[in-house]
Amino acid sequence: MQKGQFLIVIGSFVSFFSFSQKNIDFSKANFPNDPKGLKEAEKAISKGDDFYRQGNIKYKQALDFYIQANEFNPENAELNFKIGACYLSSYTRLKAIPFLEKAQKLNFNVDPQLHLMLGKAYHLNLQWDKAIYEYTKFFKSLLPNEQKELNEAIQKRITECKNGKLLVKEPDNVKIENVGSAINTIYPEYGAEISADESELIFTSKRNTSTGGAKDLLLNEYFEDIYISYKKDGKWEEAQNIGKPINDEKHNATAGLSLDGQTLYVYLDENDGDLFETHLDGDKWEKPVRIGGGVNTKYHESSVSLSYDGKILYFVSDRPGGIGDRDIYYCTKDVKGKWGEAVNMGSEINTPYGEDGVFAHPDGKTLYFSSQGFNSMGGYDIFKSTLGKDGKWSKPVNMGYPINTPEDDIFFVMSGSGKHGYYSSSREDSFGALDIYMISFMDAPKDSTTKSDSVKTEVSQTTLLKGIITDAQTGKPLEATIEVVDNQKNELIASFKSNSSTGKYLISLPSGKNYGIAVKAPDYLFHSENFDIPASSSYQEIEKNVVLNKVVVGSKIVLNNIFFDTGKSDLRPESTNELERLLQLMNELITLKIEISGHTDNIGNAEYNQGLSEARAKAVVEYLKKKGVETGRMVYKGYGFTQPVAENSTEKGRQLNRRTEFKILSK
Repeated sequence: MQKGQFLIVIGSFVSFFSFSQKNIDFSKANFPNDPKGLKEAEKAISKGDDFYRQGNIKYKQALDFYIQANEFNPENAELNFKIGACYLSSYTRLKAIPFLEKAQKLNFNVDPQLHLMLGKAYHLNLQWDKAIYEYTKFFKSLLPNEQKELNEAIQKRITECKNGKLLVKEPDNVKIENVGSAINTIYPEYGAEISADESELIFTSKRNTSTGGAKDLLLNEYFEDIYISYKKDGKWEEAQNIGKPINDEKHNATAGLSLDGQTLYVYLDENDGDLFETHLDGDKWEKPVRIGGGVNTKYHESSVSLSYDGKILYFVSDRPGGIGDRDIYYCTKDVKGKWGEAVNMGSEINTPYGEDGVFAHPDGKTLYFSSQGFNSMGGYDIFKSTLGKDGKWSKPVNMGYPINTPEDDIFFVMSGSGKHGYYSSSREDSFGALDIYMISFMDAPKDSTTKSDSVKTEVSQTTLLKGIITDAQTGKPLEATIEVVDNQKNELIASFKSNSSTGKYLISLPSGKNYGIAVKAPDYLFHSENFDIPASSSYQEIEKNVVLNKVVVGSKIVLNNIFFDTGKSDLRPESTNELERLLQLMNELITLKIEISGHTDNIGNAEYNQGLSEARAKAVVEYLKKKGVETGRMVYKGYGFTQPVAENSTEKGRQLNRRTEFKILSK
């Protein structure tokens, strides 16, 4: 025998010997000098087995006893296998690998599920090729009838590994950070919901401060409660239990949040799982009520998201007749404000597997959700779909790695700016279990489908308009109705209310429309604003505090949504909603007498501007007259450029000076 051949044989012998480590049973023969230790170890195994036989929901309890026994004898294949299996069902799944590998070395026939368990463990640890090998090995070990039954499931896992190999080759340029100890604890935190401007965070936790302080005996974890935190000076304040009437002694979990943070959707473990809603009345949350219409059934409903205009409600259900295990549905609001029948979103969004964690972005055209289908790399992955001009949703694309992992990546929400996403994960820097993390997109988020088919997401194209509504005389906050109108279509898009205690409001205005904003409250003159936001506009936040005037003599307002062509006095069609709003005021207060005034900038001579401003004021009066308002209740005047409200040296100033006003002359 040649020297090289001899070394190969020796190497093979050493490799075989190291692979075939000796399995040591828990017996008196193996531990003759420590009967007491053996007895304690056997007792621990027995207690662990009692929990183990109850299924993975009890693996956490079993693990504590198995670890105790393993400290006495770490060379037992069956015990190492069970420890690995328990870890695979825990928040620290990656700890399973060394125990499963050792079980295999001690006895490769220790359990028929060994190759499957190893495949799962490698899969979760991004060891794609090893996982594929173990999955294939497990499949080949099955009987023909078992192969037929499990073929689809095993092939799906192998496909997920192949997807993962491609996705990790092109990681997204993101930064994933734990949101910190003000939010996260040693207990599980998940189900993060944020207001569109990231000023408010509401989430679910199973911690010892839950209402009632009791544990769910089936899960051996504290009951779920909902917590809330506010951002101050760029930092999250210490989270507080949101309290009653939202939380009670049972499970209470977040399911969704309106973009202004005024409406919270909650999941309650009733009727196999139903969705409820509660509204913030001042500084108090109302008692949650079951969402009506076609949302809830006798089946399981979870995860809900409201469209930016409040007219569409997206939610998840496992009701019969769907495409897969759990599907995404939607309901639309009718003219009476009631939710209609549920409509399945179809095969563009739903797959034969499970979907969950739906989130409609404030831009009005982007839907985020989690799915076990499409090109998931394992469990649930987060996907994105965009609503086209044809009214159809685009093919969902995987949000990529490291946002997605072989774990369940679910309940993802995105800020209005598109710069930050929030979700729950179990990572190395977690405080103990699931924690809430913030994803910062260092450039536009990348949507990965395959290595050769990846595109960049557009920057969020929406404007967040927010502020405080107050009384002009007292300065106190007001509850007011904010109406959003598409001026070009003369169509009411949405209607919201400001908070009665703080006067705060927040609305989303997707780019590509000319918006008329009207703020109304009983016994006050309405206030109007105009926002013409081109389709090319990127994300912006506009803070607009609104002061409302009482209906008293001398009060006046600018009609910001009255439009004329340059140099003309003909009312443009986009003025209709504003004119009708003024008409309504005149019809409600039938003794009201007003002055309509026209104003211009200083471009051109005084005589021309005087005539133009008067003609424009007259056009408004003529409109109201045709609608039935008595002529004697109205006068019109033109002031040209004699009453400027801003400098005429800039275009912005000149635009403010070109205006139509009305003033109350008498009541």
